Amino acid sequence: MPALILRLSVPAGRPYRIVVKELAAKVAVYLGIDEQDLGAALDRLASKVAPDNAEDERDIAFEFRQSDRELLIRARCAERSSEARHRLPS
Repeated sequence: MPALILRLSVPAGRPYRIVVKELAAKVAVYLGIDEQDLGAALDRLASKVAPDNAEDERDIAFEFRQSDRELLIRARCAERSSEARHRLPS
């Protein structure tokens, strides 16, 4: 399977994050990992870089990068960034 690299930017507001979660569900199916775990990881990342109470018109940039044994997810918004790693099935 070719390595996955996917980048997506969405407005930082909570209503727009559903787009990322829907896409992440498809990524999870493609890679054979749990959709709910991946969705929860995205929620945590988004909350770290763009808290719900932030009145920010900026975008959150997400990057999904597959390596040999894990999926690295990075989130960036303004000067804030965070990342999570999810082990891939063998």
